[in-house]
Amino acid sequence: MRGFSKAIIAGNLTRDPELRTTPNGSNVCSFTVAVNRTFRDASGEQKESVSFIDCSAWGKLSEVISQYAKKGSGVLVCGRLDQRSWEDKTTGNKRSRTEIVVEDFNFTGGARGDGGSASFNAGTDDTPSSDIPDDIPEEEIDLSDVPF
Repeated sequence: MRGFSKAIIAGNLTRDPELRTTPNGSNVCSFTVAVNRTFRDASGEQKESVSFIDCSAWGKLSEVISQYAKKGSGVLVCGRLDQRSWEDKTTGNKRSRTEIVVEDFNFTGGARGDGGSASFNAGTDDTPSSDIPDDIPEEEIDLSDVPF
């Protein structure tokens, strides 16, 4: 059986993206997305939790993200899960990391400053495309209204 890995998250960048160039000349951009969740515990009390998801983007997509995304930017990220492991050179301990390798990236919540959104895809020429008309008012979404 052939495996399948796909992850979709929406949240806010916890820091400015970091753009690096590998020794072979490839660009890679690393960033972390905070994903907030509200839920009710067994006693009915409303609680909040935050997950911090590491992401990496390659090629032209990495350049676009590092140029336009900033700490606090609202984003929707789609990609595949990837796990790396290595030995820490200072302690000798085994380390591992699971991250999303970004394939699609969307700014949300007016990240461009105009209330719209821009979409970027690693499988295309990576040019931004406007997904939402500029005349739609920006407002908060109450997740309790979502039927699923």
